[in-house]
Amino acid sequence: MIFSIICEELGLFGAVLLTILFVFLLYRLMFIAQNAPDLLGSLIVTGIFAHIALQVILNIAVVLNVIPTTGVTLPFISYGGTSILFLMTEMGIALNVSRQIRIKDN
Repeated sequence: MIFSIICEELGLFGAVLLTILFVFLLYRLMFIAQNAPDLLGSLIVTGIFAHIALQVILNIAVVLNVIPTTGVTLPFISYGGTSILFLMTEMGIALNVSRQIRIKDN
């Protein structure tokens, strides 16, 4: 329900900005997954992508009253001790995989 409060306080600008930030984060995760040097790193980052994408979609669908209320938090925005701990761990793993990507020079 945090997304609804952001929409209420910041209006359409805040909602669109937050949505763009999530889309950019998910785009970068897919870029990391596609360019990972090994299959394991690619699969791990793809799982992280799916986890964050599912949480964002479910939370926004609940706010829009498309699906019944669930207990899923909005990633990096809602306060939940375990949720934020796992999200930060997942982002650390994704950043470690991205460090191993070598850019090809032409």
